[in-house]
Amino acid sequence: MSDVGSEDFDDDQGYLGEYEGDRNEAGERHGVGRAVLPNGDTYQGMYENGKRSGQGTYRFKNGARYIGEYYQNLKHGQGIFYYPDGSKYEGSWVNDQRQGHGLYTYPNQDTYEGEWLHHQRNGQGIYHYNDTGSRYMGTWVMGKIESAGEFIHLNHRYQGNFLNNNPSGPGKYVFEIGCEQHGEYLQVDQDRGDAEEDEIVSTMALKWKPKAVTGLSLWTPAKDPSSDGEGLASADEKGGSKPPTPET
Repeated sequence: MSDVGSEDFDDDQGYLGEYEGDRNEAGERHGVGRAVLPNGDTYQGMYENGKRSGQGTYRFKNGARYIGEYYQNLKHGQGIFYYPDGSKYEGSWVNDQRQGHGLYTYPNQDTYEGEWLHHQRNGQGIYHYNDTGSRYMGTWVMGKIESAGEFIHLNHRYQGNFLNNNPSGPGKYVFEIGCEQHGEYLQVDQDRGDAEEDEIVSTMALKWKPKAVTGLSLWTPAKDPSSDGEGLASADEKGGSKPPTPET
């Protein structure tokens, strides 16, 4: 994910670059104008008392571009940002940051549409994976998948709880043939076989513990119960798939 900030040049910094446009009685930029900043960026749009305020277009010398609303030199309101890597954000801005509801299109054409806070995916949102057609619908906390959510694949879906981008605790796989597999995801230790004898190395692996197969039912998110880890199966062994990790 790309972040490009604008440069601010106040009156006490000396040279302000070139400006053509309206001014107020105090000689400040006010109204419609066009400026070439000392760093080579350009801005064309509305000013108020020397600050970018209102609708405008800011072009960065690195190729990035913002078209939208400003307040006191900051991106604030509705706007579209085109990033140098080909990604794009269209939505709400607060104090120069992505905040509120917005749609982000990533360089690989994945998309996220939903709530943002301080430049991060935060709240309810939908992430669509362009290469597989899968999508995640649910809760995000500061850029990571957390709490209740649903991964929807071509012929099945997973509904359950998530922690740090991974399924965690109780959930179920729902298959188009009209049945569900209930169970829970657990983290188990997995020893590394190539470690030295005097070196204790273990990694955490995600395992699916199936419990029951039933007909279709209404999904109700549940809290993680304690488990002894018996009867574990990998996602591949029970016919499902571990949810993919979204672009950052």
